[in-house]
Amino acid sequence: MKRDRIIFWITTSIIFLWESAMPAFTSNTQIAIDGIRSLGYPDYFRVWLTIFKVAGGLILILPVFKGRIKEWAYAGFTFDFLFAFISHAAVNGFNPLSFFPLIVLAILGLSYIFYHRAYGVHAKTVVPSRKAQTNIALA
Repeated sequence: MKRDRIIFWITTSIIFLWESAMPAFTSNTQIAIDGIRSLGYPDYFRVWLTIFKVAGGLILILPVFKGRIKEWAYAGFTFDFLFAFISHAAVNGFNPLSFFPLIVLAILGLSYIFYHRAYGVHAKTVVPSRKAQTNIALA
């Protein structure tokens, strides 16, 4: 249990620092502006991406956020990393830097797994009860 919490906090801190803190401080640098433009995205995309990354990172790192909102943050970062991989691969080809978002996605996956292990959050499968199934059949 303690090991699970340690792994959760280490992986989540890496995601927070890499995907929230760093963009918050560097998104207006010329390198960041040129990087987004080189992928073919408009400048406003960079601004909104930074806002959502900072918000998502805060949701992941702050214990006050729980449940569905945290799940949405994990999902948002998953989409971000997958589309970053696709964008880099489409524009720059398959080179080592194109795969970097997948490495960060793996770290995010560890954070997600150990969040559920450490804090007893289990995926709930919605299965209708026997009574509900009978009522559905009678309808």
